[in-house]
Amino acid sequence: MTIKECYERILEEIGEDPTREGLIKTPHRAAESIKFLTRGYHQDIETILNGAIFEEPYDDMVIVKDIEFYSLCEHHLLPFFGRCHVGYLPNGRIIGVSKIARVVDMFSRRLQVQERLTHQIAHAIQDVLHPKGVGVVMEAQHLCMMVRGVEKQNSKMMTSSVLGLFRSDTRTREEFLNLVKS
Repeated sequence: MTIKECYERILEEIGEDPTREGLIKTPHRAAESIKFLTRGYHQDIETILNGAIFEEPYDDMVIVKDIEFYSLCEHHLLPFFGRCHVGYLPNGRIIGVSKIARVVDMFSRRLQVQERLTHQIAHAIQDVLHPKGVGVVMEAQHLCMMVRGVEKQNSKMMTSSVLGLFRSDTRTREEFLNLVKS
């Protein structure tokens, strides 16, 4: 059964007529949409980075903040979305700034829980760059909590993953957290 056929079946199961004028193209559009929203399964880190790691003696903290992301909750298939802040302490190598956003996108465009997503981003940066430390903070709103269940409209979930000096050195971690707050 194709994804399109699955959506036709869903429409029937909820009591709709998939042949109704307004719904005729909906199964096709929904199938294309879910493929787009989960395209991260068909991406890999090497292709995403495309060689954009450079030797550079810079050794102060690098932060890319307010990277917007969109993901799907693996429990309800409803969106969660927000901002991601990524920081690292170079160890002789830096990464192209847009590549950090692409790493966030690659992992967020899969069925996820925010906790795992945060961890995957941090570890991917650690694995490819080998910096002295990595920090990732994510802040998101979850539609599974906002439009169903407890229906809490103003709640946000925050997660963090800190590796290397971001974990072992309190001052480094505090500097990172203070900079992403500002």
